[in-house]
Amino acid sequence: MGKNKLKIPDSDKLNVLCLHGYRQNAETFRNKTGSFRKFVGNYVNCTYINAQNLANTEDNKDGEQKSWWANKDDGSFKGTNQNGPAIGFEDSLKQIEKIWREQNFHGLVGFSQGASFVSLLCSMSERNLTLIKPRFAVMVAGFKSASLVHKNYYENKISIPSLHVYGMNDDIIDKEMSKALADCFVNPIVVTHPGGHFFPATAANEKEHYINFFKDQLQSYLEDRELKLNGVITQDQEDEEELASS
Repeated sequence: MGKNKLKIPDSDKLNVLCLHGYRQNAETFRNKTGSFRKFVGNYVNCTYINAQNLANTEDNKDGEQKSWWANKDDGSFKGTNQNGPAIGFEDSLKQIEKIWREQNFHGLVGFSQGASFVSLLCSMSERNLTLIKPRFAVMVAGFKSASLVHKNYYENKISIPSLHVYGMNDDIIDKEMSKALADCFVNPIVVTHPGGHFFPATAANEKEHYINFFKDQLQSYLEDRELKLNGVITQDQEDEEELASS
C-alpha cells in the first residue's frame, strides 16, 4: 500500500454492481461503504442503484426505504421468514437485467437482502435463467432466501468465486444463516468479524481480504481478456463453458 502502488486505468478495472439491504437505498449504502470504496478503488468501479420496490414500514413516509422483494403477505420483508412469497422479485430481476445489459459489469456486491439477491442471481446465472453473468460475488451479512419459489436455487453448489463476510454478533441475520449461504458455494472465502449487522471495512484483515479477492478477480479478468483479444478464447468457447456448467 505504498506510495509507488501501480495505478490501474479505470478502463481496466472491474465494474461492480452494488445492491443495498432492506430499508436502505443506493445513497445510504454508498455512504456506508465509503471506506470500502476507497481502498478497493484501485481495482474496481462501484455502481449503486435503488430497488424499485418500497419497503412496507411505518416510518417510510418519504419512500426512501427500498426493498428488492417482500416475503410476507403484508408487503414487508424479514430474513427469517420461511416459505413466504417473493412479491416484487420479478420486477427487481428485470431491473438488474436491464442495467446489466446496458453497462459492462463484471461482478456483484450485496449487503443483507442485497446479498441474498446476489446469491440468487449467481444460481440463476449458472442455470442460464438470466442474462446476468457475474464473474464473482461478494456477500456481506448474506443469507439464503427462504421464499418458497427460491428454495430450489440452493440445491446445487454454485461455482462462481465468492467472498462472504458476516458478524459473529449479528442480531438481525444470525451468523449461522450467513454460514449456510457460504456453504452453497464451491470453495467460498469466508471472513468473520466480531461485530453486528453492518458492512465492515476498517480492520486491517478485512481490508486485506477485500483487496486480495478483487486483485485475484482482476488478474483473472485481464488474463481472459488478453486471451480473447489474441483469439485463444472465442465467444463460442465461452458459451460452451457456460452450458457445460449449467
